[in-house]
Amino acid sequence: MKHIILKKGRERSLLRHHPWIFSGAVDSVDSGVRSGETVEVMAADGRFLGRGAWSPSSQIRVRIWTRDREEQVDADFFGRRLEAALRLRTDLGIPELTNAFRLVSAESDGLPGLIVDRYDTILVCQFLSAGSEYWKDEIIDRLAGLTGVGTVYERSDADVRNKEGLKPVQGVLRGDEPPSLVAIEEHGLRFLVDVVSGHKTGFYLDQRENRELVRTCSDGAEVLNCFAYTGGFGLAALKGGAARVTNVEDRAEYLGLMEQNAELNGISKEAFVTVQGDVFRILRQYHQEGRRFDLIVLDPPKFAGSRKQLDGAARGYKDINLSAFRLLNPGGRLFTFSCSGLMTRELFRKIVADAAIDAGRDVQVLHELGQSGDHPVALHIPESLYLKGLSLRISA
Repeated sequence: MKHIILKKGRERSLLRHHPWIFSGAVDSVDSGVRSGETVEVMAADGRFLGRGAWSPSSQIRVRIWTRDREEQVDADFFGRRLEAALRLRTDLGIPELTNAFRLVSAESDGLPGLIVDRYDTILVCQFLSAGSEYWKDEIIDRLAGLTGVGTVYERSDADVRNKEGLKPVQGVLRGDEPPSLVAIEEHGLRFLVDVVSGHKTGFYLDQRENRELVRTCSDGAEVLNCFAYTGGFGLAALKGGAARVTNVEDRAEYLGLMEQNAELNGISKEAFVTVQGDVFRILRQYHQEGRRFDLIVLDPPKFAGSRKQLDGAARGYKDINLSAFRLLNPGGRLFTFSCSGLMTRELFRKIVADAAIDAGRDVQVLHELGQSGDHPVALHIPESLYLKGLSLRISA
């Protein structure tokens, strides 16, 4: 097996169980290492630190598979990691609540760069690192055997693959082409999911527990669901007894799917209103019109994909939260989120607090929110906590 040797003192993050080695930490690497190939990582003093996947095109040059010198990285290795990931979801009782959940969550499940989501009898995979791409066939074989699904579909179309020197790839890996829409169930609601061209792998599975919390707070409420996508939060609010939900989404194709989801759950158009347009503009328009709501959900897409975009993202988050605070009735509730990994929980909270001050509202924090349990957070990998949220109440 080929080796890389780190510069003196650059092993500290590995000793703290973080799995990434950046390019600046590498002192030397054996010649002829292929992209994705497993290498042994050695400290400058010759100590064994782990085995990981070499990625020559990425700033993250190695992603560690194992720190156990006795553990080989082979097909059985991936079988054990996949079994452990499935066992965690079973132990959490998630398959009893829904037929759609995250089966593998990359570094948090010890499988860097690999995302696997299950939608009923279909697995949707993302191979986002050189290492996961290198072992793709072995991973697919073990996944199919463990789950017994009929179709494995690849959605490796995320921009992050470019940083790994990999081209976007999409298509069937096993079984038949998936249907245009896949039906899933969650907490008594049914949704149609477009696994081929929808956001991420088709549905925001990481918001499952937060949708359920919104349901419990919605009885009798006038609700505004912003960045509504296919209507998940809005339908949860109506299941909880909301008087009416207004869903704002800028893409027409998602409004159509949202309306199909409402019809699938027996919800009338009068109770479930869809509005196409820019959320920033519509929030300001509603304020000018004197509209008021009892509950607002802000679940925007990622505003910051790089550190250079962080200042702009902060302004965007403040803008939408300021507008939302102005639209809420006394005693009203705001559920506000950031899925930008570079946005820390502390910074997000400060931005929202500043927006509340500028809106002249006194606000109570009722819940700190995050991703659902099938998207576990690795304690030693801060980046795995990507979804931040707050459940807030306007003081009466």
